[in-house]
Amino acid sequence: MMALQTGIRAQKLRRSILDQVRDYYRQAHGKKDPFIPGKTRVHYSGRVYDEEELVRLVGAALDFWLTLGPEGRLFEDKLKIFFNARDFALVNSGSSANLVAATALTSPALENPLKPGDEVITPAATFPTTLAPIVQNGLVPVFVDADIGTYNIQADAIENALSDKTRAILIPHTLGNPCRMDVIMRLVEKYGLFLIEDCCDALGSTYKGKLAGSFGDMATLSFFPAHHMTMGEGGGIVVNKSRFSKIVKSIRDWGRDCWCEPGKSNTCGKRFQWQSGALPAGYDHKYIYSHIGYNVKPTDLQAAIGLAQWEKAPEFIQKRKNNFKRYRDALKIFDKRLILPRQEEGADASWFAFPLTVQPPLKRGELVQFLESRQIETRMLFGGNILRQPAYQQIAHRVHGDLKQTDRIMNDTFFIGVYPGLTPAMINYVLDCFNDFFAGGKK
Repeated sequence: MMALQTGIRAQKLRRSILDQVRDYYRQAHGKKDPFIPGKTRVHYSGRVYDEEELVRLVGAALDFWLTLGPEGRLFEDKLKIFFNARDFALVNSGSSANLVAATALTSPALENPLKPGDEVITPAATFPTTLAPIVQNGLVPVFVDADIGTYNIQADAIENALSDKTRAILIPHTLGNPCRMDVIMRLVEKYGLFLIEDCCDALGSTYKGKLAGSFGDMATLSFFPAHHMTMGEGGGIVVNKSRFSKIVKSIRDWGRDCWCEPGKSNTCGKRFQWQSGALPAGYDHKYIYSHIGYNVKPTDLQAAIGLAQWEKAPEFIQKRKNNFKRYRDALKIFDKRLILPRQEEGADASWFAFPLTVQPPLKRGELVQFLESRQIETRMLFGGNILRQPAYQQIAHRVHGDLKQTDRIMNDTFFIGVYPGLTPAMINYVLDCFNDFFAGGKK
């Protein structure tokens, strides 16, 4: 009876705490400052949230399950269903997702894993941590040029970039814009290549009706605040081929061979009956390691935020599409001065941003500095030509072609935001500033 009464009191106190969290949100976070053109910063991205994120976060904190636990498993189940995938594994960032997915291709559990010196096709116009796992695993990136306008890898150039050492393709859907997956999948099947899709910018994008992230052996997502939804820090791996499910989770979880959930033991029913490597027979399966792995799990607190964000994801995706369309329709009048972004036929992008490439004699710096002076945030297209970056100038690699378009992206391309936190007044202000610039009204 005493335990029952204690439980009832605890539940009442929990409800009271969460009610106060809702009230706290309304007082501390719910009141937004008015937008003042030229004064208020128009960000390229940012977190969009309401009381539900705070309530779920505090609720998870009250449960005090600090490591990845029930909230994480629920989140993984929801994303697995969304992608119609074999599995989904949460990690602590999109960068970790790329690292785990690329490392999985080298697993000794595969019949023919990638080995140091094997080649991986990837674009030179890229984000550093799309490329880094290729290098970190001793693989050789083969760089292919990008297309101006889509900013994706030139799909028609990939086949000529292949060699007898080429084993995999690792491609980002740049800024959420799907690559030409029909061409890429034909090559994957023809040459027996592995495929990883970097979908960190592309949650909800589709190509010919199929979700980006559902084509490859694996795909990766980021839940950093700049992306389509956020857990603060966080990411995930979409596992489309069942042979990678245990491998991915092993590499994520210290490299262990055991698949028991945290806090559980003997799921296999033979915990002390395993014989692996040169270990003595009967060595505890919870301490057998079949991969050189990491610990890149997020916490259950982060997963709780992710669950609240996931409910808003369809709205976030639609707002990004709407904001992108608003910019594209309005900026068409400047198509002699700016190259506007485009999708491939059959693509429906869930845009991360709105990229623009300036046409000569206009210099990118002139327009970017003007926009920044008007409090409009801009960004370059990630690393530009990644081989020009100091960290990557000495890596082992091969280049197909001259990367001329990638160099142009490095010199002439930038992007502005389309994230769902932008209001109509903000977008109208940004468009007014473009009009001022091209009318010569620089201030």
